[in-house]
Amino acid sequence: MTDSPGWAAPGSPSDGQGSDADRPAAQPTGTGNDTGTGTTSGEGTTPAQAPGPTADAKWSAAQPPPGQWTSPATGPTAQPAAPPAPQAPAAGWGTRPGSPYQYPGGWGSTPPAAKPGIIPLRPLGLGEILDGAVGTLRGHWRSVLTISLVVAALSQVALLAIQRTWLNDLPTADENLTPSQAVKLMGDTAVVYATQYFLELLGLILVTALLAPVVSRAVLGQASTPSDTLKAVRPLAPRMLALTGLLLLGAVAALLLPALPGILTGSAALTALGIPVGFVLLAWFYVTFVLAPPALMLERGSAAAALKRSAKLVRGSWWRIFGISLLIWLIRTITAMVIVMPFAGIALLVSPEGLSGLLDGTAALSWSFLLISAIGGVVAATVTVPMQTGVTTLLYIDQRIRREALDLELARAAGLHGYGTPTAERPGG
Repeated sequence: MTDSPGWAAPGSPSDGQGSDADRPAAQPTGTGNDTGTGTTSGEGTTPAQAPGPTADAKWSAAQPPPGQWTSPATGPTAQPAAPPAPQAPAAGWGTRPGSPYQYPGGWGSTPPAAKPGIIPLRPLGLGEILDGAVGTLRGHWRSVLTISLVVAALSQVALLAIQRTWLNDLPTADENLTPSQAVKLMGDTAVVYATQYFLELLGLILVTALLAPVVSRAVLGQASTPSDTLKAVRPLAPRMLALTGLLLLGAVAALLLPALPGILTGSAALTALGIPVGFVLLAWFYVTFVLAPPALMLERGSAAAALKRSAKLVRGSWWRIFGISLLIWLIRTITAMVIVMPFAGIALLVSPEGLSGLLDGTAALSWSFLLISAIGGVVAATVTVPMQTGVTTLLYIDQRIRREALDLELARAAGLHGYGTPTAERPGG
């Protein structure tokens, strides 16, 4: 079974040798009745006489039988080796559809799939998914960066307001904190970090949904503009907001429900046990419904239908999607940290408290530090978030190619008439 349509069965192998009729006949060295090579007399025989100088005198007196070759390492007295048995061609060797020639590239090569845009129209590997996400950012940067910049700026403004509201009246982290002040400091800090996480999740959902039409056009090799993207998104805005709300509520429930018994009873032990379970449940929830935003935008169904489609497409490939999503999250996080670090350094330099304010926690509350850090966060999110959202949309397309032969529909949409075979004839379709 192959990953792309139009695969032809391997033909019969070619031995690559000439016909036996073209080989010179062997010259006998024993006795016999061959004319011109010896005579007989009475009961005995006389040794064969060498032929006189002729045009064939350049051949040795002893030749191997026709169609066989001897190895030079066996010496002149070794027996000729038997001809090797024909070997079946390895899987993966075929002929180009409509052509008698074999594919270049050696054994195991796969036929080239059509590639009208950023990805080949066949099941994708990890490198092709990452390359497609980067290709979307590079080839459609106006649409991608415009949408990502707007969402990142709104998220940072909301986070900045929450930071000033929750952390403005907190005591500094010194040794004179009372137990109640320490608990309040930890609780409010946890609220700020949780809010930052859910704002980041909200931004990922929105950017994934908004950029799904851009990625789909990039797959088909079509141009995309911000106005075209807004025109495609505008009719689906209410459904997109409904889906965003459902995903956020589900993420909050997955994270807090396991720790809720401990929180209600005031048991620190139950709360400590519930938090790791909550993170595991949150990871399951995220991966199961990660394909819902592109499903909503590209299939134009309801929010509930998009959730069902995501769960159906992820089923059986959960660990693969989890691994790819985790890898791209790590890449995005490291890249964002590299971008943010210079802004954090500048924020410390211009902060009135300086390095001492960083140690006692007062620098993080100054407007200069928060504003410059927010600018760095906007720049980092604008550049890195489209990579993760592009990978998510390409994972959705890849799952549909693997399960529903979406590559045939994409080929027809790209104008590649006659590409592939009908879905019913595809192996494993």
